[in-house]
Amino acid sequence: MPELPEVETTRRGLEPHVVGQRILACAIHEPRLRWRVAPDFAALLTGRTIVSAGRRAKYLLLGLDDASTVIWHLGMSGSLRILPAATPRLTHDHVDVLLASGQLLRFNDPRRFGSLHHSVAAPGLHPLLAKLAPEPLADEFDGAYLFKVTRRRRVAIKQLLMNGQLVVGVGNIYASEALFHARIRPTRSARSLSLDDCRRLARAIKRVLGMAIRAGGTTLRDYVGSDGNPGYFRQKLYVYERDGAPCRVCRTPIRHLQQGQRSSYFCPSCQAPRQQAVRKK
Repeated sequence: MPELPEVETTRRGLEPHVVGQRILACAIHEPRLRWRVAPDFAALLTGRTIVSAGRRAKYLLLGLDDASTVIWHLGMSGSLRILPAATPRLTHDHVDVLLASGQLLRFNDPRRFGSLHHSVAAPGLHPLLAKLAPEPLADEFDGAYLFKVTRRRRVAIKQLLMNGQLVVGVGNIYASEALFHARIRPTRSARSLSLDDCRRLARAIKRVLGMAIRAGGTTLRDYVGSDGNPGYFRQKLYVYERDGAPCRVCRTPIRHLQQGQRSSYFCPSCQAPRQQAVRKK
């Protein structure tokens, strides 16, 4: 699934091509996405001008000149690409947005788990976005915030990082990588983390996500950016999907385990279990 770095990479790739562009036409070739696309969606977009390209968690936000917003989720395998208007459609090309520039914004989604919505209210009020946690790259996401939300939670820290109501957009790949850089084992109880642990982990999350964005995301199965190129962060992964390979730091074989039906990877040496810290009152 495209995670925050992949979505942010897509946003940055689209922005110079779509902002300021008038929408000449919109075609919904397949409305049966995760939620059926509203029948009037194409009519609401046609004639409007895109004034901004933003992101909230893993949702792309295209602001229109009537103060409404297009909320776009890429789903499990979706991609948004900028193409010449005459580019022939492929099997899983479900949505086309024709721009005044002569280019096409095309949505391809083989599994049809993506979604597409039009909101006249502020995007933060939309039911899909209203309860989302702070952005991990925002200033308010720091060690103090992590320390606060982990105090009464026995759940493993890796699973807490996957909870979108506490932390948004980290995702499975980047949670494993950040925990490695913070030297915290993924199975460790969230409430056992000290304030110093939380500060180290918050810094690691920001660092890992920042590196992934600069590398254009991670290529896993279907992901490509808006220009059709794959992400290259996979070449820099320290633990994810490296089961049995030597740790890039200490050469100890990386191990794999299942947590909440998701794969986790860690170095048993660099992320050695520590005596649980005394919780601060």
